[in-house]
Amino acid sequence: MIHDLTYRMTGSMTASEDLAQETFVRAFARLHTFRGDAKFSSWLYRIALNLCLDWRGRESRRDHAQRVWAQEEQSARESPPEATGERVQSALMRLPAKQRAAIVLTVCNGMSHAEAATALGCAEATVSWRAFVARRRLARILSDEDFQ
Repeated sequence: MIHDLTYRMTGSMTASEDLAQETFVRAFARLHTFRGDAKFSSWLYRIALNLCLDWRGRESRRDHAQRVWAQEEQSARESPPEATGERVQSALMRLPAKQRAAIVLTVCNGMSHAEAATALGCAEATVSWRAFVARRRLARILSDEDFQ
């Protein structure tokens, strides 16, 4: 019943399996909080539903970030070759250190956000956010007329 709910909420077999498993892990960890006011199955459904809603929010943010990244890549491909190299390195150096680290690890070194999060000692969502903000700042820096 939990797997069916997670599958119908996500539409992804892989994600639904992960979320169903996470539901039972969380339920076990929080079993002491079950008050018995409702059926146990209702309590499990609530945990699963909350996990699915959180997952959907993360997926939505990730999809948006990927669309923005694809648009920026397209713009970069259309710009002249001299717009790369030293200009990009100089723009990277103008980013805050944590954002620069997220971009360097994920874009330049090809790490996944999870791998970068482990390397940086922070949450995967933090790496995603830092990379997203850094891309926006880089685009703004590189398009700035004073920078040229």
